[in-house]
Amino acid sequence: MARTRSRLIAVAAAAVLTAGTLIGLGPAAQAGGGHRAKPTVVLVHGAFADSSGWNGVAGRLIRDGYPVVSAANPLRGVASDAAQVKALLDSITGPIVLVGHSYGGMVISRAAAGDPDVKALVYVAAFAPLAGESAGDLSVRFPGSTLAETLRPVTLPDGGQDLYVDQALFPNQFAADVPVKDAALMAVAQRPVTAAALGEKAAGPQAWQTIPSYFLIAGADKNIPPALQRFEAQRAKAAAVRSVQGGSHAVFVSQPGITAALIEKAAR
Repeated sequence: MARTRSRLIAVAAAAVLTAGTLIGLGPAAQAGGGHRAKPTVVLVHGAFADSSGWNGVAGRLIRDGYPVVSAANPLRGVASDAAQVKALLDSITGPIVLVGHSYGGMVISRAAAGDPDVKALVYVAAFAPLAGESAGDLSVRFPGSTLAETLRPVTLPDGGQDLYVDQALFPNQFAADVPVKDAALMAVAQRPVTAAALGEKAAGPQAWQTIPSYFLIAGADKNIPPALQRFEAQRAKAAAVRSVQGGSHAVFVSQPGITAALIEKAAR
């Protein structure tokens, strides 16, 4: 009986350690070991998406031994969203690779500023602003974005607006290289961003100015022009740039292997 009980305790302890690794607590859980743990990868989604969009990427990272956290980005405002992501970063022990898609790039650029634990930033078809630039400003800096004409506003109780992409237009606009049935479900599950968030200007030092950055450029992006993505990578003096010819704005969904490979390059 005592032996059975000891065995059950050992199994439970192993399960707790495994769960800690899967939800991004790996560095803390493994701190007692002699080896250096892999960095935790924190994935931040952008507008009109949610955390589940990272599932294909997260599965590959976990398989390769990386602790992963897919953050819930509120999409309410750059400063407030960054503060929430920053709180999540502060809860993680050890080095971090921070990844942002689309508007999520605005958020990670502020959330990681001055954080010594964030060792690399990965921008996936994302905004990488300077202070004084908004997502709206950047999206029209180069021609090619057709997002504005697909947006449908919903008036909020405080007088502000939530913005959705028209469900019928979503697959072509956002996810043209994702299977249509999957893109249609993404359209249903999309989370809105406030108009104020897209108009809010970045403030203060931006993390990419001091932390090594990596850029995945979606070559057929209809939300953020590829020319802007290349400009941002050049401005940031990116450590590495990967371009996906024909990649839509949802390149992290359509090309999870390429996305995960760039993240792992940043992690190394």
